[in-house]
Formats: sequence, C-alpha cells, structure tokens
Amino acid sequence: KVVKSKAYFKRYQVQFRRRREGMTDYRARRRLVQQDKNKYNTPKYRLVVRMTNRDVICQIVYSRIVGDFVLCSAYSHELPRFGLPCGLTNYAACYATGLLLARRVLTEPPPGRQVPWCRQRYWRDFRG
Repeated sequence: KVVKSKAYFKRYQVQFRRRREGMTDYRARRRLVQQDKNKYNTPKYRLVVRMTNRDVICQIVYSRIVGDFVLCSAYSHELPRFGLPCGLTNYAACYATGLLLARRVLTEPPPGRQVPWCRQRYWRDFRG
C-alpha cells in the first residue's frame, strides 16, 4: 500500500528555508519582534550580539515587513583604535564593544535625519 500518493505531494507545502535549516524559530521570532497595536508603527528595538571566533558584533536592530534593519553597529576589531590592542573575543572585549555601540547610538544623529547647521559641529565633535 502506498502511504504517500501523488495527491499527497501535490498538496505538500515546503517550509521556509531558515526553518528547514533549523536557523529560525518563527514562533519565538514573532513574539520577539511584534509590537503592541496601540503603538502603531513605532519600531521595537533589540540588541543583537553575535560572537564569532575572531570578532564580537553588536547591533541595534528593528523589524519591518520587508525585513530587519540595523540602526547602529559596533565591532570588536574597532577596539584597537580606542586603546584595547588584543583579546578581541573575551569578556572585556564584549563589554567594551557594547559600550562603543551605546556611545554611537547616543551621540550620532539617526540615519536620514537632517541636523541643523548650527549643531553640525556638535555632532562632529562627539563622533570620535
């Protein structure tokens, strides 16, 4: 007896690629990025930290229908410019990369936003 006939495979729907590869749990992702309905189109920001063998990546991300957008990011390979020459994947480097990201978010104007000419010098001085 054939259990899976031609009619079965006609109706079969393939799962999303990231679900098939086991990379994304879409139920958990929906709970993570879904914003309250009374906040309308306000972005819900989240801090994403990725650790590789050679680097630490910190990003502030928000979601839209078309995909995720990165508001700001910092990498641990940028730390030697600030006086941390080695050990870019240890606990201290993770902490310092998070501080670098926070400093960037709080001092730089959001992308696509016009800064009045009288305040341009202020933003330039704090950019580092």
